[in-house]
Amino acid sequence: MDINQAIKERHSVRKYLDKPIEEELRNKLNELVDEINKESGLHVQLICDEPGCFNSFLAHYGRFSDVKNYIALVGKESDDKLEEKCGYFGQKIVLEAQMMGLRTCWVGGTFSKGKCKAKTDDGEKHVLVITIGYGAEEGKAHKSKRQEQICDVPAADMPEWFKKGLEAAMLAPTAINQQKFNISLKGEDVIVTAGKGPFSVTDLGIVKYNFEAASGHKCL
Repeated sequence: MDINQAIKERHSVRKYLDKPIEEELRNKLNELVDEINKESGLHVQLICDEPGCFNSFLAHYGRFSDVKNYIALVGKESDDKLEEKCGYFGQKIVLEAQMMGLRTCWVGGTFSKGKCKAKTDDGEKHVLVITIGYGAEEGKAHKSKRQEQICDVPAADMPEWFKKGLEAAMLAPTAINQQKFNISLKGEDVIVTAGKGPFSVTDLGIVKYNFEAASGHKCL
């Protein structure tokens, strides 16, 4: 599976098999987390074999089942790009996990922060988590807005690479499937902006990563 296939096939999964993540995959995930932390300045952490974070009313309300592994997205409160970075680098992990045969789900509120085992140092903020493991299901594709609702570039004026990036961006997971973002093209510059809504800045990072991974072009 390549990154484009991962983008197309990856859906949110809330139910997992009672099966530990294999050591080889844990090592690969931890190596990826280390690389991301060095590049981004985040304090991302992989937590395995820990069911407490999703053993709560909130988790049951969110219809999660057998979640024992998760990625904690943590960073410095003083970082004005914190939420966007969490989205961007979190989505990198999500797609790598998909290519490893693992399934994921972005979680903003329906987990117990008090029971989460991630370490949060002084001056850091725990933004959200991503569940990860072997899915008991494959999830379902989300409904999507029409292209013209999120992009002001006429279809006839879109370079092929831009079309690929736009398609990938439209497949990006967003909080409550709001898709509150806009993508425009000025010369060779791709400009992605966030609308207003819960976790919309985190969504901005997720969308940017999908666009860049599919198109090979950086977003502003």
